[in-house]
Amino acid sequence: MSRPVAEALSKTVALIPMVFVLLGLAGCGVSGSSASDGVREFFTPTDVSIIRHHMQQYRGSLRDFTARLYAKNPKYEKDPAKQRQKIDAIFGPLAIGEQVYAYKPSHEVLTAAFQGEVSESDRVYLLSLGLWKSIREAYNIQEGDLFLSGLQVSLERLQRLHHNVSQVNWRLKTYKDKSGKLLFITNEAGESGYLNMGYEVIMTQILTRIEDDIIMRGGLPQQYMFKMSTLFIGIII
Repeated sequence: MSRPVAEALSKTVALIPMVFVLLGLAGCGVSGSSASDGVREFFTPTDVSIIRHHMQQYRGSLRDFTARLYAKNPKYEKDPAKQRQKIDAIFGPLAIGEQVYAYKPSHEVLTAAFQGEVSESDRVYLLSLGLWKSIREAYNIQEGDLFLSGLQVSLERLQRLHHNVSQVNWRLKTYKDKSGKLLFITNEAGESGYLNMGYEVIMTQILTRIEDDIIMRGGLPQQYMFKMSTLFIGIII
């Protein structure tokens, strides 16, 4: 066998393992959706996967929170059908019904939810809309967006979100109307004396997720001292 032929044969043999590897990878890519998803998730940063999971949990927790608030505070919206419509509007892609607060920044909506006089009488709607807007502003999420890196989530925005949600949690327990009654009935005991702590659990879960994301972005969660004059801060500055 001549020397040129031997060299060519040697190179061909060396390429065979690489061909099999490439074929194997190609097979993984077309063998089914689960295999394809597995490859895609392997190359997805862990922080992004966690944040996506947190967004799903935020949505579910706040929907539950809103339904519970309407059940305890029917005076703000007595019609169950309209309650469901408003919940769908808050967490849906488009604003349905009122066209004022649906387009305001989150801190203004949250402020209105606790104000004495406000054009929108449904405080449950305002509170839930403000909370969901706050989360979307902090995580820079628009409907249909898929962020590629957790670095797109600003630490400063997460810290402002944590401040505002913490203040909501405090105001729910302290803010009262002119007659001295709390604006929102949350953990008040029922006729049987049973104390429903579901609100406290939901708010704690939300704050814990925000704190986890703050830590993941290299920050530290803060403890706050609030007073009646404390303002909600803008998340988008």
